[in-house]
Amino acid sequence: MADIFERLLKNFGPIGQHRERAHGYFAFPKLEGEISSRMKFRGKDVIVWSLNNYLGLANHPEIRKVDAEAAAQWGLAYPMGARMMSGNSNYHEQLEAELAAFEGKEDAILMNYGYQGIMSAIDALCGRHDVIVYDAESHACIIDGLRLHPGHRYVFKHNDVEDFEKQLQRATALIEKQKSGGILVITEGVFGMAGDQGKLKEIVDLKDKYEFRLLVDDAHGFGTLGKTGAGAGEEQGCQDGIDLYFSTFAKSMASIGAFLAGKREIIDYIRYNIRSQIFAKSLPMPIVIGNLKRLEMLKTMPELKAKLWSNAQKLQKGLKDRGFDIGKTDSPVTPVYMKGGVEEATAMVMDLRENYGVFASIVVYPVIPKGHIIYRLIPSAAHTDEDIEITLKAFDETKKKLDAGAYRVEAIPDMAEVSGKRFDYLRERPKNK
Repeated sequence: MADIFERLLKNFGPIGQHRERAHGYFAFPKLEGEISSRMKFRGKDVIVWSLNNYLGLANHPEIRKVDAEAAAQWGLAYPMGARMMSGNSNYHEQLEAELAAFEGKEDAILMNYGYQGIMSAIDALCGRHDVIVYDAESHACIIDGLRLHPGHRYVFKHNDVEDFEKQLQRATALIEKQKSGGILVITEGVFGMAGDQGKLKEIVDLKDKYEFRLLVDDAHGFGTLGKTGAGAGEEQGCQDGIDLYFSTFAKSMASIGAFLAGKREIIDYIRYNIRSQIFAKSLPMPIVIGNLKRLEMLKTMPELKAKLWSNAQKLQKGLKDRGFDIGKTDSPVTPVYMKGGVEEATAMVMDLRENYGVFASIVVYPVIPKGHIIYRLIPSAAHTDEDIEITLKAFDETKKKLDAGAYRVEAIPDMAEVSGKRFDYLRERPKNK
């Protein structure tokens, strides 16, 4: 018999294998100071493009005031217990009612976390005879929810409506053969890596031809898309066709928690059957009251969304004008696609952070194929024109170095050895082509 711990220690995984050199810099970095477009990283001022603080609410003075007053009045313990047993309140129900109304649905249920919430919703909705059809680029929380599903599931190529219909046909045939079960389609309002919106309108239109229910995870669309900020369904004019609308408070609301909205009977079923909420402590009162304030500002201050989009469009146009590939994004999420290996990518990240004062998240192999690099920039209402100009210049200069081979170093340096130093040596020791 093998020791399970011994097996784990022999393989820390594709990311964990780099932990000793990456920890604290590439992985688990510490951004310090007031939440803003500019913070401190390892003692240096940096422009931050890695926070999903879309509307700039994270450090808004009105938000800070309400959060502080609610914490002083209620503390973090109240209400005690799970919602079903002893953790309910008028404020929890008020937030649910306001969210449902905002999304044009009959009812909504609060959840403690977005990741946990979508997983648990899938688990509560689908039995072993049901079939799930989902987009290939669905977020990890959806994929983990699918792992809980005991029945069949079919994946369609990302935003490929033709392939989606093929998978619907397969699912329909299986249901007819089984003579039991139903179909749940799952996609996203905005895909958080590439920034493109899901084909919600096209999927909803197929309801006239096939029988299925639609669950949309709109974590990045809530507050950023649509005339009122109600999300991708509103943006595409198909909100009524979305049976279950899900979003988290962690993005536009800059908070904690999530919600699921839909028909009252279905939400009530979920309320009495979603295990992660039935057996978990209720959201603390300061979080709920703070979220009520955030929702109020989201609804009554359209200038926040307008500023977000102004910044996003300036950033995206600036990148495209300089020849950068930002894919098919039609949301504030701004990916920047480049070519290069892991060592080049890490060296480029270090140069941007240490010498240009730009902090941006990066994605490399094994998340994406070898030889590719994706920078993922998240503009917010808190960014300034100066932030954008400095960042565009930094990307322009570092891209030239990348193409010239200046970042072809032997390996990721030990962060303890280079702590506090400039990274000019990356340009002084290029590896032969």
